[in-house]
Amino acid sequence: MSEDFDVKLVEDVKSYTPDPRYKKNSWLGDYRTAYDEFLKDQDAFWSKMAHELEWIQPWDKVKELDYPYAKWFTNAKLNITANCLDRHVSGDRRNKAALIWRGENGAEKIYTYQQLLSCVMRFANVLKKVGVKKGDRVCIYMPLVPEQVIAMLACARIGAVHSVVFGGFGAAALNMRIQDAEAKVVITADVSIRRGKVIQLKSIVEEAIINSSSVEHVIVLRRQSPQVELRPNLELDFYEMMRSVPADCPAEVMDAEDTLFTLYTSGSTGKPKGIVHTCGGYMVGTYYTSKYVFDIKDSDIFWCTADPGWITGHSYIVYGPLAVGATVFMSELTPDFPDAGSYWSLIEEQKVTIFYTAPTAIRMFMKMGETWPDKYDLSSLRIIGSVGEPLNPEAFEWYYQVIGKKKCPILDTWWQTETGMHMITTMLGEPMRPGFAGLPIPGIEADVVDKDGNSVKPGTGGFLVVKSPWPSMLRTVYGDDERYRKYWYTIDGVYTVGDLAVKGKDGYIMILGRSDDIIIVAGHNIGTAEVESALVSHHAVAESAVIGKPDFVKGNSIKAFVILRVGHEPSDKLRQDLMYHVRMTIGPIAVPQEIEFVDKLPKTRSGKIMRRVLKAKEMGIDPGDISTLDE
Repeated sequence: MSEDFDVKLVEDVKSYTPDPRYKKNSWLGDYRTAYDEFLKDQDAFWSKMAHELEWIQPWDKVKELDYPYAKWFTNAKLNITANCLDRHVSGDRRNKAALIWRGENGAEKIYTYQQLLSCVMRFANVLKKVGVKKGDRVCIYMPLVPEQVIAMLACARIGAVHSVVFGGFGAAALNMRIQDAEAKVVITADVSIRRGKVIQLKSIVEEAIINSSSVEHVIVLRRQSPQVELRPNLELDFYEMMRSVPADCPAEVMDAEDTLFTLYTSGSTGKPKGIVHTCGGYMVGTYYTSKYVFDIKDSDIFWCTADPGWITGHSYIVYGPLAVGATVFMSELTPDFPDAGSYWSLIEEQKVTIFYTAPTAIRMFMKMGETWPDKYDLSSLRIIGSVGEPLNPEAFEWYYQVIGKKKCPILDTWWQTETGMHMITTMLGEPMRPGFAGLPIPGIEADVVDKDGNSVKPGTGGFLVVKSPWPSMLRTVYGDDERYRKYWYTIDGVYTVGDLAVKGKDGYIMILGRSDDIIIVAGHNIGTAEVESALVSHHAVAESAVIGKPDFVKGNSIKAFVILRVGHEPSDKLRQDLMYHVRMTIGPIAVPQEIEFVDKLPKTRSGKIMRRVLKAKEMGIDPGDISTLDE
C-alpha cells in the first residue's frame, strides 16, 4: 500500500501545547534529548531503566538477538511481584494505598501495599496447596474486582503462568482458551455485576470445563448471599482456602526469559493467539512507560478504566503502576450506570489525577452531552489518556476541552497485546495534534513503510512497523511459533503491527486502523474469522462473512452476511437466533449489529472471501482492483 492522503488532513491540523511546567516537572524532561540518548546507545538506555528496579541477579547482556527472536536481560533473576509489592513494603510505601476499588451499590475496598502483599502471599499458598507449580498454567475468569489482581500477582509470585480471560466471553470462547493453555486451575467468581444485572460466571465455567481434561480445580470467589453451592473436590472457596494456608510465601526466583503470562487476542484466523510475555523485559517495559509516559508521581491517583482481561489492564492496572508504587483506582461501574455521571462522580470523589480510558467511552460521553461532566468537579485531573483504537479528532477536541478543561495533556497511546507497553504517543509537554497518536516514545523505533519496507514520504499511507526489538515484546505465540514469525517476516527485517498509518512532516504518526481481518469494536479486537466460525457453527448457516462498519460511539459495528443451508428461510426470528448464538459462543462484544441474508459472497478464484468488496459496497465506495474476483 502506498496511498497519498489529503495533505490538508495531515498537515493543517491545529496543535495544543501544554503548560511548560508539565515538561519541566516530568520524569522524562525533554523528549528530543531522551530520544537522542536512546538512539545513541539503545542497550545503555534500557540498562539504565532496568537499574531502577530490583533484581535477584543482574544480567550478562541487555539483549541477545537471533532474528526474529530476542532475549532481554540474559541470565538475570527476578520476581515481578517483589518489584510490585515487597520493595514498596520494605520502604516508605508500606501503608500507602495500592488499590482502591469501588463496586456497585457503593461497596468499597482499599488495600495498602502491606495488605495487598499479605493477600497475594496467602493466595499464592492456596495455589501451591492445590498443586500449582512453577510453569503450570492458571486461567483467571473474573469480574473487575481486587481478587482478580490478587490472583494474577499470586500466580506471578510462584512462577505459574496466568491466562486471564475477559469476563464478558461466553462458554465456548472460554473453553477454547482453557484448552489451548492446558490450564490446571480456573479461578472465577459466582457472579459479575454489570449495570445492576447479575451475570452468572460460575455456570459459564461449569459449561466451559466439560471437555477440559487439564482442569483439576475451580476456585470460586463467592460474592452473593446466600452462598452458591460448590461441587465437592472440584470447586473450592476463594477466602476459605486463604484462611487455611500460611501467611508467608517467598517469591519464586524467575529467569528474565521465563514466561510470566499468556494472553489471547483475536487473530485473522478463527483461533485466537496466545501471546507469550516474559518476566524481565515485560517488567522493565511496563515500569518504564508507567513512570515516564504517564509521569506517575507518589501523590497521583491513577485510574485505568480497562479490565485486566485485556492487555491494558495487565500493563496499566496491575504490573506497571504497582511497580512504580502508584495508588491504583479500579471500579466495576460502567460509564453510563447508574447514570451518565458515573465516571465523573468517581473522579470527583476519589480525586483521580490520571485518567486512562477508551475512545469508545469518550464518544459515548460526547453523545450524552456536556451537562453530565459539568455537574462534577474534575479539577483533580492532571493527565488524561486514551487507549484501544485511534482517537478521532472530534473526540480529542471534546476530551481536551470538556474533561481536561483545556489544561490537561492528552496521552493518545498506540500499542498492542503483542507489544506489552506503549509504543507511540505524544510525550508529556510536547505539542498535541488531534488525530495523531504522536511520535515513537524513547526506546522505540517506529516508521511508516511501503510493502517493501521503504519509508514513505509524509502525507503518504503505509504500514506501521517497529524497526528494532524492545524489552516487553512478545516472545512467541503459544503453541504456534509460525504465527510469531509472521510478524517479523511479512515485511523483512521489521516487526509488522498490522495497522495502516500516515506520517506528518514533523514525524507525528496518525493510525488509520487495521490492515488485516480484525475489527476494533469499542476498543476490543474482534477477529472476523472468529465471528464467522461462530455463525457457521449454527445448524442453519452454510457460510458467512463479517465486516466492520463505522459507528460513531463504538468506532465500528459488526455486520454479517450469511448464506443459509438448504431448507432454511431468512426471517427476523432466525436473525435474532443467530445474534443470540454468537453472544453465547463468543460473548456480547462480538454480536453483529446487522445480519443480511445473501445468496453468494464475493470470492477470489482460490475461494478466499473478499471482505473489502463487501465493505466497499456497504459504504458506497469503489472496491478498487477486483481482478482476482471469481465472477
